[in-house]
Amino acid sequence: MIDIALLTEKRYLITSANDWYIQNIIKEDSLVQDELEKLNISCKRVAWDGQFIPSDFKFALFRTTWNYFDEINNFMIFLNSCKNSISLINSRDLILWNLDKRYLFSLRDRGVNIPETHVVNKKTKVSLQEVVDQYGWRDIVIKPCVSAAAWNTHYIKYNNIKNVEALFSDLTKSNDMMVQSFQKNITSRGEVSFMIIGGSFSHAVLKMAKKGDFRVQDDFGGTVSVYVPEKREIDFALYAISKLPSKPAYARVDVIVDNTGNLALSELELIEPEMWFRLKPDSARCLAKYIRNYIV
Repeated sequence: MIDIALLTEKRYLITSANDWYIQNIIKEDSLVQDELEKLNISCKRVAWDGQFIPSDFKFALFRTTWNYFDEINNFMIFLNSCKNSISLINSRDLILWNLDKRYLFSLRDRGVNIPETHVVNKKTKVSLQEVVDQYGWRDIVIKPCVSAAAWNTHYIKYNNIKNVEALFSDLTKSNDMMVQSFQKNITSRGEVSFMIIGGSFSHAVLKMAKKGDFRVQDDFGGTVSVYVPEKREIDFALYAISKLPSKPAYARVDVIVDNTGNLALSELELIEPEMWFRLKPDSARCLAKYIRNYIV
């Protein structure tokens, strides 16, 4: 039996792919695998959506299962298939909690600042205009409550809301939708991602959107660079982690400066966060050491 399954998806198992995006994924996974193997922990990259047999492994570490929201029903079946045969890192309970972005409300109620947010449940007859009028918002962002990597995320200016009502209505046919007041600092100051391993701060990166866009992900043309945060920023990220239902083995805390000038949590990634180990390789060693202690 192999100790750990490094979970990815089928399209990322093609190691010969001449694609910078896939090559980054392979490099990140290799850094983690190498450090685990140095600690005599056997591991193998496997696709959650492939011929994965949970009982062949003791533990599963989620790394790049980045299509889970596209196949949410299959992903839930997958999680259920793992329930009695393999231990998940992070835990199954944390993964289920983190699947739906309404976890932001849970953290807000525990004192973590988040952007102004409203949820429109699917198959309800609520217009965007009604939402912005209710809160007095101007420009907004909409996104599905279950999503990742800016999937179906749209920035909508106030004077264009009427033109996207049909799109919003179509999205709410099959998705609970999150509506947020647009945070203008995202385009000028970007978003900082804090990598947390075993409850401790490891490193941070600054993600900036390309000119004319608001999405900071590098697959949309954004840039990523090493970031040296202030203590108050680290404290904010750790405070958010302290309010989780249980302690995660690893997490990524995405933080912005909101429209009032305060730090705010934009996302908390516990399922399959990109951690940019390649920008700080010794962080993969820290994760491996934590996992060694976690699995004994």
